[in-house]
Amino acid sequence: RRVADLPIGGIRYSLMTNQRGGILDDVLVYHLETPSGTAYFLLVVNASNRAKIVQWIDEHRPHEFGVAMSDRTEETAMIAVQGPRAIEVVEPLIDAKLATMKYYTGRVTRQMNKVCIVSRTGYTGEDGCELIVKAEDAPRVWENLLLAGREVGLQAAGLGARDTLRLEAAMPLYGHELSEDIHPFQAGLGFAVNLRDRDFVGRTSLLKLKDDDSIRRVGLELSGRRVPREHYQLFDGEQFVGEVTSGTFSPTLDRPLAMAYVASAVAQSGRELTVDIRGTRLPARIVDLPFYKRPA
Repeated sequence: RRVADLPIGGIRYSLMTNQRGGILDDVLVYHLETPSGTAYFLLVVNASNRAKIVQWIDEHRPHEFGVAMSDRTEETAMIAVQGPRAIEVVEPLIDAKLATMKYYTGRVTRQMNKVCIVSRTGYTGEDGCELIVKAEDAPRVWENLLLAGREVGLQAAGLGARDTLRLEAAMPLYGHELSEDIHPFQAGLGFAVNLRDRDFVGRTSLLKLKDDDSIRRVGLELSGRRVPREHYQLFDGEQFVGEVTSGTFSPTLDRPLAMAYVASAVAQSGRELTVDIRGTRLPARIVDLPFYKRPA
């Protein structure tokens, strides 16, 4: 995805692809400026892909143009504050007007006189922001946030809660919906691919794959309480048509949900399939994504 036109303070969701067009990772690209006025790009990748992506960038960056890369992972920590009152909690603690910042923007600011980055981003489908702070400052920032949010019910949440929220919002997760064997058009992420004007790793393959309609990422809803999990098989009658990539019980919608890749021939909203849950086939209906969208 093109980022050369990204203004200072802009953030763009993008993909990194291999030569075959498979997804190496989905990333956020920040265009920021230091307090002294030096512009730079910041890449936020999936933690599990860090080593792979650092190596890939080092191997492919154009050294002849003086492009330098620095891995700051060990020096920093990211804390996400998400929910309808997140901005109310965070804004008094930093030197930035979060309420006036648009979604997918960020800036270098200060938190209790310490430099940090704040962005109007998140991986939950909810309103909120993310703070990138120095690793040694993270415990203090964490405690300050919990204290500031105590009166409005702020609570610590782990990956299980995060995963439920991102699934309700139909956000793909690397290692589940995304992998090097899946290309962006199968994943419904064609919007994050710019095939015009310039070359990049994987472009030649993606030009051939852009009309590929073999499989599609879909949403599934079930009744009852049993949850379809990753790799559970899907059937149209007796014909195998796909596989679940992620599943959970949605506390918001009070029903089991899943995302899956299925043959495009059966990927219509409202189509009734069955999913094999430990030897029992249960009805699973294809529905439009996202499953849930927060009120504006």
